Amino acid sequence: MKNTIRELRAERGWSQAYLADQLSVSRQTVNAIETGRYDPSLPLAFAIARLFGASIEAIFSEN
Repeated sequence: MKNTIRELRAERGWSQAYLADQLSVSRQTVNAIETGRYDPSLPLAFAIARLFGASIEAIFSEN
């Protein structure tokens, strides 16, 4: 699954550590999601979307 989390995070000047803290996950989890090695659970995807003020569909897409 592809996503735009890295771009959204960079636009806001947030580090992976800051985003991880906001989502209550590890920085390694954020890195794995950004690089496509890990697909987030639905609750985590909703939390990501809420944090960025966007829909899940706007952030995540199929390969």
